[in-house]
Amino acid sequence: MAPVGDDDIWSKLAVASASSALAAHPGPFRCAHLTRGHMASHEAEAQRWLQLLAAKGVQELVFVNRPWPLNFPLPAEIFSCVSVTKLHLGMWMLPSTAALPRSTRFPHLRELVLSLILMRNQDLAFLIERSPVLESLTIISGHTMSDEPLRLVSRSLRCVQLSMCGWEHITVVDAPHLERLFLLMSAPDEPLRIKIGHAPNLRMLGYWQPGDHELEISSTVIKEGTKVSPKTIVPSVHILALEVQFDVCNKVKMVPTFLKRFPNVETIHVYSQDTDEPTGKLNLKFWPEVGPIKCVQSHVKKFVFQEFRGKISELMFLKFIVERAQFLKKMVVTVASGCFSSVHDVNAKLKPLTSAKWASEGCKLIVFKGSVSDGEAPAWCFHIASDSSCMDPFDLGTADAELNRDAYVLHHSSTL
Repeated sequence: MAPVGDDDIWSKLAVASASSALAAHPGPFRCAHLTRGHMASHEAEAQRWLQLLAAKGVQELVFVNRPWPLNFPLPAEIFSCVSVTKLHLGMWMLPSTAALPRSTRFPHLRELVLSLILMRNQDLAFLIERSPVLESLTIISGHTMSDEPLRLVSRSLRCVQLSMCGWEHITVVDAPHLERLFLLMSAPDEPLRIKIGHAPNLRMLGYWQPGDHELEISSTVIKEGTKVSPKTIVPSVHILALEVQFDVCNKVKMVPTFLKRFPNVETIHVYSQDTDEPTGKLNLKFWPEVGPIKCVQSHVKKFVFQEFRGKISELMFLKFIVERAQFLKKMVVTVASGCFSSVHDVNAKLKPLTSAKWASEGCKLIVFKGSVSDGEAPAWCFHIASDSSCMDPFDLGTADAELNRDAYVLHHSSTL
């Protein structure tokens, strides 16, 4: 069913037409999108539409209130749509679930997307708890109505994506099937702390921002210099993505401490995040004096560095990787748009790598122009990231560029 109505306010004719169409349809509805209406002006009609969709077995439902207000309560009739398998709610306030019957459930819901949602933590917890087969949860610009941490408890969740959300504390309490945890553009005014409790199958984590995101494992908050022990590592993670401000000394210093928590990582993505406020200069001896990092020395096979700007701090880190990664098979470097005037300039900036002693002689180095505009966040697609057939959601930008031969600046083996 296509979106109906004007950009600002639905006319009475459009509302009547939508009501007639929903009433006349014999059902079931495979997919329904109600996305272009000011629902606050048509509360009774919105309730009736949800009742009709529920009665006629809607399977995929997108229900968006626009334009504002954001604090307009989502009609409680949404809980009668027990047939939904995919549900996308936008620009609502989640209704209170305290008075709902204990039998309330979404028995078939596998994918839930909440965008620009105002919510109480207990109401979100209710949604997750009453969705026993929920596999994918995406929250974009979620706003909580309390200072309490977001607690993730689910026996079915496999993928969680949180983008521009307002929580300062996120706790993975019990998620035995969780495989993917993605944090996107989520650095608040205060450091965001993520506590990883019971998540034995967690395979992918990112984009982590050292210095802005704090990690807690087994009640231990990981700080610079925190000793590595079996209780302070997450051995299940195989793909890790970081956003690093290489002009901020204290944030760079957190990178090795963080990498040590993930001893079995095989693929590392690093996105070089630019900053207008450089802070401190990293000692040239910092990386050479970093102790052993198990994942780098013994497991990393692929390393991707995005938005290389030719900074000394970036080069020092790249050199550290190539000199330590004994099993590295492929290194990909994308250069930031506008930072280099020619291929010669790129070669000149990367020349210090030629003096490095590569730990893996057969490593393939690929360097090409990046596709991200300056200042933008890493390329991302929420739909693809939740698809289990996509083996590496962090590789969207570089994978496309590798297929485009015109994008290459350099393409050769481990010597420049």
